[in-house]
Amino acid sequence: MTSVQEFERTLTPEQHRRLGAQLFNHVWTLMETAQRTPEQDLQMIHEAHASRFHWGEVGPPANLARGELQISRVYSVLERPEPAIFHAQRCLEHCLTAHLSDFDVAFAHEAQSRAHSIAGQVAEAERHRRFAEVAGARIADADDRRLLFTDLATIGAG
Repeated sequence: MTSVQEFERTLTPEQHRRLGAQLFNHVWTLMETAQRTPEQDLQMIHEAHASRFHWGEVGPPANLARGELQISRVYSVLERPEPAIFHAQRCLEHCLTAHLSDFDVAFAHEAQSRAHSIAGQVAEAERHRRFAEVAGARIADADDRRLLFTDLATIGAG
């Protein structure tokens, strides 16, 4: 059995980036699958965490935040509020610490709103929705702004 340090040295930065991106993209594919199996649900969890791990090795702050965002979304989709809230908070912390763009901050609050919503914490969900809307209104790219508001509209929708 190799230690974590030995494992890290066996992958190049490019391999970490490639694996992080491939896993990240596949998780979104799984989330969009209409009728996932329980095995696919577990695969989605593991791949989201694995993607975040690889980005943690080589990624810039935005990739770390987006990895946490994806993990939070996975847990929200699976209606597991505690880890969804935890990872949404980690996402927001990365955004604020690294002074990321309005896009990332808006989606961090969207993740918080979604996670608190599935936890039944309506006031907290609404508070983060308002923060997401304010940050979202400042997103420069119209398609990115539309994506945020489309995602916000799905919070609380069965």
